[in-house]
Amino acid sequence: MAIRPILQLGDPVLRKRCARVADPASGEITELVRDLADTLAHWRNSTGYGRGIAALQIGVLRRVIFLQLPGAEPWPLINPEIIERSSEEITVWDACLSFLSIFMQVKRHRTITVRYQNLQGETLTLTAGDERNLSELLQHEIDHLDGILAIDRVFDMKSICTREEFEKRYRDSSPYARPTDLAGVPQPA
Repeated sequence: MAIRPILQLGDPVLRKRCARVADPASGEITELVRDLADTLAHWRNSTGYGRGIAALQIGVLRRVIFLQLPGAEPWPLINPEIIERSSEEITVWDACLSFLSIFMQVKRHRTITVRYQNLQGETLTLTAGDERNLSELLQHEIDHLDGILAIDRVFDMKSICTREEFEKRYRDSSPYARPTDLAGVPQPA
């Protein structure tokens, strides 16, 4: 298990563009994905937040993201790229493990099509929309690979708030809402 430190807002590495991965099936990439999975699981367990992480956030300048959606299989995406965007946009609450004390509203495309490779090197395509808030999550993580942070996408500065205010006022209506167990106890998101 390799829990890696997550770079925080202000670290210049977060503004760099990541390089393509030449061999998605390499041991190096398998190990990177394992580190991303362990790091994301740690942050999710300790903060209740975290559905995805980009390699750049742990200081690795490679085009790799890792998603762990509630109730779904772990999902590494190698060399992901958005190849199509809907003209329709949505407004969503966004936050980031690289600045978890700040929440803000951003505009994202409602639907996107992403081309990526899996760990076997196969090229796959998916269309993501509102279901499981996958479109906004993929846009957030792919932005990281280009050195773009969610705070760069704020469209109304008045929407920026602290995590405490977000928790109090907006969490229940956001993709970060915590599912409850059978007894009604909130679980990590």
